[in-house]
Amino acid sequence: QAQLVESGGGLVQAGGSLRLSCAASGRTFSGYAMGWFRQPPGKEREFVAAITAGSGTYYSDSVKGRFTISRDNAKNTVYLQMNSLKPEDTAVYYCAAVISPRPVRIANMYDYWGQGTQVTVSS
Repeated sequence: QAQLVESGGGLVQAGGSLRLSCAASGRTFSGYAMGWFRQPPGKEREFVAAITAGSGTYYSDSVKGRFTISRDNAKNTVYLQMNSLKPEDTAVYYCAAVISPRPVRIANMYDYWGQGTQVTVSS
């Protein structure tokens, strides 16, 4: 059973940093495009960042220059380094996986999802 498990969320002050991890198990995800999405309170899930199997990256405009997505295929893990955090970054963050040669920003195209990790940024 393929599984994605996020970790690294928490409470941080505005301007601070967090690094989220997404550990995959049950299969090798090195050939998958991986994505991070988030769902702010009372809002719909939105795209944050994506990375291809070849480590090509793509970001939403709201996080470009502040967040960095990366992957370590040897550890079957994807990361999201979040710097210069803002209160509007507060959300549940999810990682997801799909077989694709390109970065994917559409949530319903993904096949596997984690359970999410809460990120809260205080002002």
